[in-house]
Amino acid sequence: MSIIKHKGQRIAVFIDTQNLYHCAKNLYQARVNFAAILKDAVGDRILVRAIAYMVTTESGDEKNFIESLGKMGIEVKTKDLQIFAGGAKKADWDVGLAVDAITIASKVDAVVVASGDGDFVPLVEYLQINSGVQVEVIAFGKSTSARLKEAADDFIDLGENPRKYLLRSGSNNRRRLKTIAPPPSSTI
Repeated sequence: MSIIKHKGQRIAVFIDTQNLYHCAKNLYQARVNFAAILKDAVGDRILVRAIAYMVTTESGDEKNFIESLGKMGIEVKTKDLQIFAGGAKKADWDVGLAVDAITIASKVDAVVVASGDGDFVPLVEYLQINSGVQVEVIAFGKSTSARLKEAADDFIDLGENPRKYLLRSGSNNRRRLKTIAPPPSSTI
């Protein structure tokens, strides 16, 4: 399906930070270049809002990462990691991301979901049917739900150009990695 992307199109980007982080780590042993993802998600269009959702740890190691996202023009919403009596851990932003996307959809022409999580299929379908917005997904194809790819109006596979969307540890990237990638979380 051919979709329309033009300069007057207003878009909002919703980033499932932990999903992208863990996919990049597990598939490529690398970290995510969120600036490159945002740049390509927006293109020449008008960015109305970009929101990243992430889980914070007790240590607060993510402070620099949150500041870096802010400098990129990405609003960050955080949630504390929940640890239950039996030691189980839980933290996800699926409902929060979905509520924000539904709320903002009436103010934009396109919504970009930066996640490969199949739990977002109902959100994609709801936005298309009830809000009439174009819904795009940007994620690592190898770990993206097939149903999510099918439901989206467009899918950008970050895995097709890993050099562009990933940062590897090394002398040239080491300093930059500390500000671009969130600290590891054992929540997902």
